[in-house]
Amino acid sequence: MIPALLRELEPVVETNLNRHLATAKEWFPHEYVPWSQGRDFDGVLGGQAWEPGQSTLSEVARTSLIVNLLTEDNLPSYHHEIAVLFGRDGAWGTWVHRWTAEEGRHGIAIRDYLLTTRAVDPIALERARMVHMGGGFTSDHTGGALHSIAYVSFQELATRVSHRNTGRVSGDPICDQLLAKVAADENLHMLFYRNLLTAAFELAPDATMRAITDVVTRFQMPGHGIENFARKSVQIALAGIYDLRIHHDEVLTPILRQLDIFGRTGLSGDGEAAREELAGFMAELDQGATRFEEKRSQRADRLAGRLTSQAA
Repeated sequence: MIPALLRELEPVVETNLNRHLATAKEWFPHEYVPWSQGRDFDGVLGGQAWEPGQSTLSEVARTSLIVNLLTEDNLPSYHHEIAVLFGRDGAWGTWVHRWTAEEGRHGIAIRDYLLTTRAVDPIALERARMVHMGGGFTSDHTGGALHSIAYVSFQELATRVSHRNTGRVSGDPICDQLLAKVAADENLHMLFYRNLLTAAFELAPDATMRAITDVVTRFQMPGHGIENFARKSVQIALAGIYDLRIHHDEVLTPILRQLDIFGRTGLSGDGEAAREELAGFMAELDQGATRFEEKRSQRADRLAGRLTSQAA
């Protein structure tokens, strides 16, 4: 079924590839890096050792940038995953290579920014890169093409939101401007995959609904294998960069609404059961997001109270 589905989707891929190429705006990573701020590090060139005070970025902004960068660093594994699944020929292959090239510049740009501005410890960053890439990446979804198309539809939007919000909290207009460009790429990638998902509904509605439900209910960001990812994710969530409410309201809900998930007709059997399962999950996620917001607010109040007491 899956190879036949990929063949049936080929004209849709070609149409959306042409739309993407016509829409995407050329940009150059080197133009978004403040090279004049750069200087040699200690080591072979005998420059200045890195210290945290050399950057004005907050700790959470650094953490989010590092997580985003390490996620981008695993591009070779992502390319392998989609090249094996979608193939390297025809419109599918052209898209795979184009997507890889565009994603590649994200890691280049973010790393150049971080090192030039001395925002992170370069030794710790390189060690983290080696560990993370050494673990590779394997998709958690083994259902084939439909599951992969569904996953990247949500993942690309989640990545866009994460980059955009990281730029906003950075307090650095240069960082914000750079991550806005990265986020724009991710948004175009999301549109490409979401359009494929829409077409898949016309070809295999029940199987597509099942794939979406499986992906949404078990969703993990591609960087979840990063060392101490859980702790870093909590820090990022507490800062409002990416949390359950954002995941529900700004990632899952817009795509589900665009696909008319809860208004579609023509489902039967497992497709209808999958939709009911998805509805239940979204309701539970909404409740979980509200509980998190309440706890975060209470935590902020406690911290504010301590600061007031100390000041007194």
